[in-house]
Amino acid sequence: MPYIIDGHNLIPAISGISLDDLEDEKHLIQILQEFCQKSRKDVTVYFDRAASGHANAQSFGRLTARFVRADITADEAIMKHLRRLGREGRNWTVVSSDHEVQNAAKRSQARVVSSQEFANQLKQFSTDKKGGESPKISESEVDEWLTLFNEEEE
Repeated sequence: MPYIIDGHNLIPAISGISLDDLEDEKHLIQILQEFCQKSRKDVTVYFDRAASGHANAQSFGRLTARFVRADITADEAIMKHLRRLGREGRNWTVVSSDHEVQNAAKRSQARVVSSQEFANQLKQFSTDKKGGESPKISESEVDEWLTLFNEEEE
């Protein structure tokens, strides 16, 4: 089941990324690329306010990032995408906490996942080990390894 994601709605839900970051979109794209690769799911992510003359879509394997021109919002672009899908909307999952987008998704029979819920799901696909626990090795295991390696050196 492919995903349609409201990018700027998801960014604040992910720990370590902020809408205030200059490269927030780049960071989200990297996270979503990893998700696509590991889950084998296709994702289209929408971002508001493309730079003038830079509204376009960029493909990153299973991930497509759509940078929406300034005269419409990502929300409007997502709702337009859902209308184009018609009855096929039921085969998609929409990630957004925006109620208008969620309602449009429900009308198209798409599955709706809040940004926070999806951010929590992304954690299982992340190889970023920040904040993760180090493996616990007992003192006796350390001594055993030191003895083993010291014997090999002699």
